[in-house]
Amino acid sequence: MDTLRFFLVTWNVATKSPGQDLNSLLDFPSQFNKNKPLPDFYVVALQEVKSQPQNMLMDSLFSDPWTSTFNNILCRQGYISAKSIRLQGILLLVYTQMRHVVHLREIEAQYTKTGLGGMWGNKGAVSIRFNIYGCSVSLVNCHLTAHEHLLADRINDYNTILKQHVYHVTQTANILYHDYVFWLGDLNFRTDYPSESSPTSEEIVAQLQKVEKDKYTNLLKHDQLLAVMESGEAFSEFTEPEIRFPPTYKFNVGTDDYDVKRKPSWTDRILNKVIANNYENITLRADLISYQHIPHYTISDHKPVVAQYNIKTKFTNLFTVGVHVFANYTEKTVEFAPIMGVWYIGDADFRTQCTLTPDVEINPNDWIGIYDANFHSLDDYIAYEYLAKVSVPQAPAAEGQPRTITLSFPVGSGVRTPGFYRFIYFSQPNNDVRSVLGISEPFEVSSTEDRLVTIESSEQASGSSTSPGKSSTATTDIFADFTGLDVGKLSRHFSNDLSID
Repeated sequence: MDTLRFFLVTWNVATKSPGQDLNSLLDFPSQFNKNKPLPDFYVVALQEVKSQPQNMLMDSLFSDPWTSTFNNILCRQGYISAKSIRLQGILLLVYTQMRHVVHLREIEAQYTKTGLGGMWGNKGAVSIRFNIYGCSVSLVNCHLTAHEHLLADRINDYNTILKQHVYHVTQTANILYHDYVFWLGDLNFRTDYPSESSPTSEEIVAQLQKVEKDKYTNLLKHDQLLAVMESGEAFSEFTEPEIRFPPTYKFNVGTDDYDVKRKPSWTDRILNKVIANNYENITLRADLISYQHIPHYTISDHKPVVAQYNIKTKFTNLFTVGVHVFANYTEKTVEFAPIMGVWYIGDADFRTQCTLTPDVEINPNDWIGIYDANFHSLDDYIAYEYLAKVSVPQAPAAEGQPRTITLSFPVGSGVRTPGFYRFIYFSQPNNDVRSVLGISEPFEVSSTEDRLVTIESSEQASGSSTSPGKSSTATTDIFADFTGLDVGKLSRHFSNDLSID
């Protein structure tokens, strides 16, 4: 397998809540097509998610209904939330299959405001970039200036985003430097006719009703986006598949009828850019599977648009160690030693040992997190420790030899509920960029009471006498009632500039 399938969604939800079932939007296999493969990545780009100035702080601390709904659907299917970012009403969610998580590198989110001359985030862009199997990917969700006559402002928005959207990953500091770019959103480009021959909205709707076999060529001759792509004023670096669906804006909410107060337009688009010959020995490409709208959703005045692509990666085989397209490309990894036995809550410090491949660079901010074994998001850590706590050799003892480190999690480090957990190793050169280098197999955590029961049972089995009704020696944690409050997550939100806007 040398390709990854991306499923991309863009939808202006018009401040509405997710009142319709979203499973069909994500095109899951049905009883009639059970063997249909699931995408490797889901990318959900929403605009006009309800956000009010007085609610910004609360929005940053708690998931909005749309994020919660997509989390519930996709995590139930086994997907992991790799990263999300929100700028007021502009929301971008990226999910991946579990098997790809340990190959995510240099994950970073950014945003650019273009509303009110860059002062306000009601318009602008958010993005998430990462490397996967040696290729760089940038996913951009934008909401550009509205209204038919403000074409120049949309062009300016685009160029502002390209100029101001800067990543900390030096090799791909600009959006356009990435091997693959998918640009989604409510781009707000309209149909624009010469003033002397401009049809009314009613006349355009009548023309749409006469279109046969999804041939919209005559109407698309007046599409502003296609015009500026051709002239080079904006988006000239991108390509778009042939549009074979009707305009996605503007509808009367709750119906499939166009609101003739606006001329029907293709405001909602998915564009892509590929640097095909960025490397030797391989030609990168993005092969289109489908590009369409989903007409039966009526909760917004926009229709959602979805696209599926297969993209080529630098691997010839994702699951054969050491087999790559490039002989000089290696995947930096961390392997956790198997954890034998049970970790008892409140017991002595618990230690994990892991081995780093020779090319792994140690950063002061690198950390290992404890996660639920069935975690659904990379942000849902329970506890963590920085590698700065331990003395780590900066270079292997012998050239080409791996390094082994041991990190201790002290008593009271956050795990207070019996169950199964995992360790995840994050490389984090700075606060904005992180990579997943390793994930452990699940290990068991049990309560001290359970251990005492086990000991007592063993003693009884060996003939030892115990006093009936002997009270447990376990101490009570006075903070036990607060286990549902993830203080670490709250503090992370307060310190995250990307989330508070």
